[in-house]
Parts: sequence; structure tokens; C-alpha cells
Amino acid sequence: MDRSLTQMTGADLFVVRRLASAGAAADLVEGITLLRAVAAGDRPATLRLYRPEPTVAFGQRDTRLPGFPAAEDAARALGFEPLVRRAGGRAAAYHRGCLVIDHVEPQTDAVAGSRNRFSGFGELLASALRSVGVTAAVGEIPGEYCPGEYSVHGIGDDGRRVKLVGTAQRVVAGAWLFSSVIVVEDSAPIREVLTSSYAAMGLDWDPATAGAANDLVGGLTVDDVEDAVLAAYRRSGYGFEPSETSPVIRPSVS
Repeated sequence: MDRSLTQMTGADLFVVRRLASAGAAADLVEGITLLRAVAAGDRPATLRLYRPEPTVAFGQRDTRLPGFPAAEDAARALGFEPLVRRAGGRAAAYHRGCLVIDHVEPQTDAVAGSRNRFSGFGELLASALRSVGVTAAVGEIPGEYCPGEYSVHGIGDDGRRVKLVGTAQRVVAGAWLFSSVIVVEDSAPIREVLTSSYAAMGLDWDPATAGAANDLVGGLTVDDVEDAVLAAYRRSGYGFEPSETSPVIRPSVS
């Protein structure tokens, strides 16, 4: 992926690595806090990477379904915090076996290039997974949870395709946030909570489409995939500013 594809600013990225979670809700709020700060010119273009707490992130459409309260209860019963996100489609689930990547950049017309960002970052993340041995491609697979045209899926030796990466973006005046979740380890709890939540909402999907990278390449860890993602960014022409590695920041939820 080159920068013209996603119409980016060309700025290097300041990397923020969170070693511990501030909590499911605060982690989501931090992304919006970063977006507003970058849009205001108060911080540089930023790449934030963290391991999330167990969360089911519902979409706005989910909240209008009669089964939504039961879906929230189902998530809590399985140890996942239900939240409603401001971007993205149907419910997605993640936990500490996943890697969340928030890429925030300033742009005068942040709406421009939004579709190209989906395709460009989808290919970047697929290339990162391919570099660690996963047969990965971009594209929706039939029956996947939180379906999206630019989901990244992996292909097993038996030809079975499983969703590995979901992406979403949010735009404000002056900046954009592109968020990706890569499922790397321990896919069983994700299948279980999505099965319960989707059933409560009366939504059809195929649980066989939910998997993790290490279902396809044994032994892969979140650290392996994080290193591969950063290497894919470098191959794509990005530079990194000095990194910030810290436990957490606790943004205001107001």
C-alpha cells in the first residue's frame, strides 16, 4: 500500500503501546480522545496498539433490535463487557488474545479517501499476517460476524475461511481514526459469546467463520503479530517517531 492510495498526510507516526488496559469503555474513549487531539493539532499522527479487555462491541443498529438487552446480558454472563461503538456495523467480540490498532492522522478533508483506507489497510494487515505464515486475503466471507467488504480472513489447509480482522473508521473535521482488531489467540470464547449474543438478537451467522490466527498457524502470539504489523507499516513506507510505552492513560469519559 502506498500513501497516495489512502490519501494520507505523509507524517511519521508516533507509536503508543499500552501495556495494560484502562478498561473496556476507557479504551474505546481513548481512541476518540486521540482523534480529537490530532484534529486539533495537539498531538501528531499516532498509531496506538493494545490488548483489549473482553468486550462485545455492538453497533448502533444492534441497539434497535428487541433482543439487544438479552444480548448484553449474554455477553456479561460470559465475562465480556457489552459496549456500543460509534463506528462499524454489527457486534464484534475481542479479548486479550487480540490486538487492537488505532491509526489516527490529520487531514483537512478527512472524508476523502475513506473507501481507499478500508482497502489499503485491509491489504496491509493481510500482508502482515502472510509474513507470519497465515494464508490471508481481503474480502467478506459468507456468514461472518459483523460482515464487511474489507474484512481480512485466513484460509486453513482444508480450505475453510475464518475472519481474522475487522476494521472500522471514524471521521471528524480535520482527522480520521482507522481502527482494526486482529484475533490472534483463543478463538473459542469469541465464538461462544458471539453465538449467544447473535442468537439473542435474532441475527443469523455461521460460527465456523470465527477463528484466530493461531488456529491456522500454531504457536502464533499477539506479540508475533504486533511485530509483523509494525514491519508491514515500515515496508509500506511509514516512519515512526519515538515510541511511548506506558501502562495506561485514563481519558475523561465525559
